[in-house]
Amino acid sequence: MSTLIPWLIPSASFALLLLSVWKRRLRRIAQSAKDIPQNLKACKLLVALISHLQLHRGMSTTWLSGDATFKQRMLGKQMQIAELLPEIVAAARREGNQSCPCLTGNDLALFSFRWKCLLDELPRLTPEQNIAQHGQMVNRVLEWLAALGEARIESLTHDAKTLGAARNFAHRLPLLTECLGQARAIGSSVAARRACTPVARVRLMFLIGRAESLLEQAMAAHDGGQITRQTQQAVQAMAATVRTRMLLSSGVVVSSSDYFAQATQAIDRVFDWIKLCGEDVVAAAPPVQSTAGFKVC
Repeated sequence: MSTLIPWLIPSASFALLLLSVWKRRLRRIAQSAKDIPQNLKACKLLVALISHLQLHRGMSTTWLSGDATFKQRMLGKQMQIAELLPEIVAAARREGNQSCPCLTGNDLALFSFRWKCLLDELPRLTPEQNIAQHGQMVNRVLEWLAALGEARIESLTHDAKTLGAARNFAHRLPLLTECLGQARAIGSSVAARRACTPVARVRLMFLIGRAESLLEQAMAAHDGGQITRQTQQAVQAMAATVRTRMLLSSGVVVSSSDYFAQATQAIDRVFDWIKLCGEDVVAAAPPVQSTAGFKVC
């Protein structure tokens, strides 16, 4: 019997180590479940910022292309972004307390500075420069959103349906809005100028094709019922307008205001779908409780 004791002691120590690791994992799971509402709120703030930036890009590009009717709407959108940024800064500071933060207060401070510089330069930019600079800022927010979704939301999903909704919420559908948002800005500029350059033609064809591909992927991952069907119809209508009223040899036969409104309707349907995906993730979130008989504290 005494010969077994040297073997039993290491085995008992290893078992205690495994138990300790497992209990720490349970605490992380429980804490993550508690944080779902806060993390979803942070994601929703980023989604709202993406929407505002995309709209401002479209409005400012159309204004720079010669349609003065968009100026007041553009200024109003700047005010909305100014009101939203402090909320996102607060969310970023909370996220910055994580061991591996997806964004920090410093990230938002730099973003706010670049946004101010863009607004200062705006009257002197060409439509193409404006689209490019807005695109860089939107892509940065998309990166934050995707990182938050993967680290704070997707990791808690337990089935394929909820995982599909989570990835649509923080990744696929926001990318779809950006493809459509760029197409809205470029197309509105084309319509305001009543002419489509070869570069704009190629870009529009690529963006519409990419949007249709992302739409198919999102539909395969999560069926939002009527909202999904409405999104599909709106995107198809926008694509048809680009292909038949902008890119044919007959020239541009749609006004900037009409095209902007139709594109915005399609993008709004995608944002409705994003909202639904977020609701489905919340509904499927694991309950906050102890696991396997251990008290999580």
